[in-house]
Amino acid sequence: MERKIAINAGVGCGIPIADVIPLVKAAGFDGIFTSWDEDRPNEEWANIIAREGLIYQSIHSPFDHVEYLWEEEDAGEAYTDKLIRCVEHCERFDVPVMVVHPIKGMDRHSPCERGIRRFARLVEAAEKTRVKLAFENVENREYLDMIMERLGGSESVGFCWDTGHEMCYNFSEDMMASYGKKLIATHFNDNLGMTDRNVVTWTDDAHMLPFDGIADWQNIMDRIRRDGYEGILTFEFDYNPKPGKNTHERYAKMTPEEYFAEAYERARRVAAL
Repeated sequence: MERKIAINAGVGCGIPIADVIPLVKAAGFDGIFTSWDEDRPNEEWANIIAREGLIYQSIHSPFDHVEYLWEEEDAGEAYTDKLIRCVEHCERFDVPVMVVHPIKGMDRHSPCERGIRRFARLVEAAEKTRVKLAFENVENREYLDMIMERLGGSESVGFCWDTGHEMCYNFSEDMMASYGKKLIATHFNDNLGMTDRNVVTWTDDAHMLPFDGIADWQNIMDRIRRDGYEGILTFEFDYNPKPGKNTHERYAKMTPEEYFAEAYERARRVAAL
């Protein structure tokens, strides 16, 4: 079986998303995903994706203040409402998956009932649609663990596996061993692991192209097959380095067209393993 492959629209290559979408198609990708917020031209992007004949694989929900769901009162309720509106947008444009970060913040380690009640509201909203929620492994996996334990029985709840996050946020724990049977989306990317084994930092989350870091891509694909996932393989890259890093110098020499062509070649190599 030849797997379909998708990529994020917002790689940060310096051109508008509306212009990125045709480049993704021209490079050979089958699908694409976008981020979402209410002030973005979401309908325009959906229309261009449809016009280009791409699969609109997922929408990444906002996460800048997702900690509000666990920690705040009025702000937490308002943020929950915002995520529910994102579900409604997915439904409107036939986007089957909404990716959700359970938390944001390296120093947060206190999942609680208040947060679960709000995520339960989000799950209930998704259950009224065709949209599935893909909860992503990010920093502090205890938040993901609590969501999956308490809400994972819903058919609207699944897992999004970020390979780079596993390496630099989850201490290279096998996240698929825990949630592979719930896998409904991937964020494949590479990095150089943790700068300091005892310090989790967002600057290690490089989102490099496959084979430019230390990820074991054969092992990653073996785990995909082990758990029977046959869906689209989605890659999430960043054209630019994190502050203080020189990991992306090669990409900076590429035009956007060259970058997407190279990204497609690397993605195809992964998919063939």
